[in-house]
Amino acid sequence: MEITLKQYESIDPIYQLSIGNVSVSFCTPSEGMKWRVETLLSKEPATIEWISEFKRDEILLDIGANVGMYTIWAAQTRGAKVFAFEPESQNYALLNRNIVINQLGNQVCAYCTAISDTVGFDYLYLGRFSAGSSANTFGEKIDFKYRPLHPAYSQGCFSTTIDHLVTSGVLPIPQYMKIDVDGLEPKVIRGAKETIKDENFKSILVEINQNLEDHMETVKFLENCGFVFSQDQVDSSTRKDGPFKGIAEYVFRRQ
Repeated sequence: MEITLKQYESIDPIYQLSIGNVSVSFCTPSEGMKWRVETLLSKEPATIEWISEFKRDEILLDIGANVGMYTIWAAQTRGAKVFAFEPESQNYALLNRNIVINQLGNQVCAYCTAISDTVGFDYLYLGRFSAGSSANTFGEKIDFKYRPLHPAYSQGCFSTTIDHLVTSGVLPIPQYMKIDVDGLEPKVIRGAKETIKDENFKSILVEINQNLEDHMETVKFLENCGFVFSQDQVDSSTRKDGPFKGIAEYVFRRQ
């Protein structure tokens, strides 16, 4: 059935999720986006539990925010202030739409930039050119297992480091940091070493591929900085099979 342009423009699917007396809304222009909302509380339960520890006005850096599922959840349910970083163009657009429809403009600030261990321009290599997609890498044509990647699209992009943003006054010292950048997490942490060491920084949740040496070295680095994690928590979040086998959310807390 043909529809007019006006009818097409009026289609704006929104999925509202209500838990107790809290409601969050997300733009769902595709089945994939609807799935993200439907699995928000079950896909990474360790992340939801970690966010439940936040106090009002504490600061979260959401690095690799995608369309803002956890950004919106933390701001709306905990009253956190969130700085969200998402370099992929379509995800960034939806991230901002989700901020707007939840009326969180005074709590959440989104930046369309990659976070790494260098400051400069390069390409963001996309595994798929699709809103809500992941598995994109900045500066290297590799996938999350460090295998060669044949990108569907190469997007011009700028990267910076967390330490640079903090020392230049763009960001305050956060209490929390979430890092999910599909394999390049060690680079993000190398660029945030001084921020992580600050005594006001409390906790970091980072996706670790336990099959990669530099990821496990990152675990040791954080332990040497005075952070601890629960092996039970890691075991429960570790993917047991499939393409993401061995990948887990590690929650580190300052001792």
